[in-house]
Amino acid sequence: MKRDIERTKKQLLEAAEKLITGCDDPAEVTSRAITEAAGVNLAMINYCFGSREKLLSAVFSQLISKAAAADKRFGAVMASELSPKEKLIELHVFMMSLMLKNMGIAKAVTRYILLERDLQTGMESLPFVIAHYGGRKSEEECRLLTFQLTSLNELAFLKYGELKKNAGIDLADKEQLRRFVTDNISRFLI
Repeated sequence: MKRDIERTKKQLLEAAEKLITGCDDPAEVTSRAITEAAGVNLAMINYCFGSREKLLSAVFSQLISKAAAADKRFGAVMASELSPKEKLIELHVFMMSLMLKNMGIAKAVTRYILLERDLQTGMESLPFVIAHYGGRKSEEECRLLTFQLTSLNELAFLKYGELKKNAGIDLADKEQLRRFVTDNISRFLI
């Protein structure tokens, strides 16, 4: 039974990834389309993941892991002697760049992440925030700063068009993206 569930999860993940990376509009990737492509019962999305949004979030996490593994420079930067703050900047620039390259799935997932995720999820930045403060702030304070910084960047991604139009910030421009991330991290990490 457990092996069947794991196989079904894998089928759903693969089908959702194939559909989401091959579509123009994430709204096309319905639960029904995913389960048809996976060859499983419609109820299996909720049974295995809890919701379509949680499934898409898992797909996006896989895409992030694949992109990080494929980008040797990113791995080298994370393993380097850069300060925690500099690594945090690199991490957020990498994540936002990946979101901009995968706009469809990232928009669908980011709305879910901002409104539904628990505060234990999406804490990839936390070790860098803790290291930056070196014991001067509690873990709870660092967790809150991480949540605030991550949420700000996720919201900026969702408001990409408005930021470009009304604030003159084009996050698709690598220099502007780096400056935006650096400025935000500098505001949060005093």
